[in-house]
Amino acid sequence: MALPTGPLRLLVVAQLVNTLGLGLSMASSALYLTRIAGLSVAQAGLALSVAALVCMVASAPMGYVADRAGARGVLVAGLVAQALGTAALTLVGSVWTYLLVAVPLAIADAAQRGAKGAVIAGVVPADRRVHTRAYLRSVTNLGIAAGAALAGVGLALDTRPAYFALILGDAVTYLCAAVLLSRLDPVPPSPRRSDGPRLIALRDKPFLAFVALDGLLSTHFGMFEVALPLWIAHRTDAPHWLIAVLFLTNTTAVVLLQVRAARGTDEPTGAARAARRAGLALLVACGLYALSGQAHHAVTIALLVAGALTHVGAELWHAASGWGISFGLAPAHAHGQYQGAYAIGMQLGQMLAPFVVTTLAVSWGWPGWLLLGAVLALAGSAMPGVVAWALRNRPAPAELADA
Repeated sequence: MALPTGPLRLLVVAQLVNTLGLGLSMASSALYLTRIAGLSVAQAGLALSVAALVCMVASAPMGYVADRAGARGVLVAGLVAQALGTAALTLVGSVWTYLLVAVPLAIADAAQRGAKGAVIAGVVPADRRVHTRAYLRSVTNLGIAAGAALAGVGLALDTRPAYFALILGDAVTYLCAAVLLSRLDPVPPSPRRSDGPRLIALRDKPFLAFVALDGLLSTHFGMFEVALPLWIAHRTDAPHWLIAVLFLTNTTAVVLLQVRAARGTDEPTGAARAARRAGLALLVACGLYALSGQAHHAVTIALLVAGALTHVGAELWHAASGWGISFGLAPAHAHGQYQGAYAIGMQLGQMLAPFVVTTLAVSWGWPGWLLLGAVLALAGSAMPGVVAWALRNRPAPAELADA
């Protein structure tokens, strides 16, 4: 990918730096908590779930703050707060001290997520916003992969100083991203309307229906990251190294193809059609995964590879559809809170996914795969109708101008 120019260049470089740190953290955080900070596996899992729940609940309110206070300032402040909170993880010695750090860190994460969407809406023309999101997602996968590879050095050393180096490296990337993004043009605060509720996104029934469907579709991430490796290891005769090959294929495809897959999704109606394609592709992928459990040797591998390729196509369409719909349905004065509300669906889907997909796919076997695929196909197929409902209920342009 050629490096873009203008505001997108700053966004891309900041994203690459920040996700390099995210790769460091994703590869090492669970081991740090259990091996160095002294938490049990159960305590670590519970604490991480609590932090994820706080981030989800805070998403829309912090998006509202970004709209009212100025999105760029909230984005930069959120990244600085994340840098400080991440560095403070080196002081954790119990589940309670971890929560004392992790809860404010989750709120800062929610702030910068909602603010980032509002910044994109503020500095990027409307017809380039989905393209920008797609480009950033490609860079995200590249940064995480590089960070995870670097984390391997610290994990191999497996010492307290090595884990501290990974944590502080992650903190530094937040600060670097904050410095880079502070160079963007400010996004003016949006004045609050004198009448009506503040969190309008959480009262927008058609938009919340989209969020619910998008969250349901988001369970496919857990299907790929959790259920598929367990399925390969325990319910097929495929070699275990195939898991790594499929993960590498997925990451490479996202880096190379996400921008192309986002074409035609700048408007909500086109994005809704992409969601329908994503749901149907997930049904096909689940069918291929189900068949792999009944096959042997080379046929098993071929079915799993075909399923994974179909799955990543669905993933690309699903991601692009969410951006197009969430930007397209948001009033001009409320992009922050609408982006925050949009994030709730994906966060909830990813929280529930490990239990749901392992129960259906791994425990139930091939019937569970087919049921899971059918549910995802129905969710995707319902999206055009929900988006049409939402468009019928959008405020008129004159109302938006008065907001």
